[in-house]
Amino acid sequence: QVHLVEFGGDSVQAGGSLTLSCEASLSLFSMYDMAWFRQAPGKQREGVARIRTTGPGAGTKLYNEAVKGRFTISQDNGKNALILQMNSLKPEDTGTYYCAGDRRLTSGVGYLDRRRYEYWGQGTQVTVSS
Repeated sequence: QVHLVEFGGDSVQAGGSLTLSCEASLSLFSMYDMAWFRQAPGKQREGVARIRTTGPGAGTKLYNEAVKGRFTISQDNGKNALILQMNSLKPEDTGTYYCAGDRRLTSGVGYLDRRRYEYWGQGTQVTVSS
């Protein structure tokens, strides 16, 4: 059984920063891809950032255009944690942020497509006020 637990959500002013972390119940080397998604009220869950944690292309990152240059995804293998550093936050970044993982090396599905990921955390709330 794989468990993912997110931490770090908060309320901040626009222009501020937050760091989210996701602690996994197993080594990140047991996953192929891990990602952050977010969901705003009344909207679809969207992929924010992804990282290949092991295997071919390990360390490769992909970002949603809306966050490129402001958010950074990384992994802390010692803590089995996925990190999302968020800078220059905007009100449109508001939402529930979810951590996700894939152990299947899924093909034919985009890296920021929620269908790729089989494991999910419960989410952490980020609110950015203007």
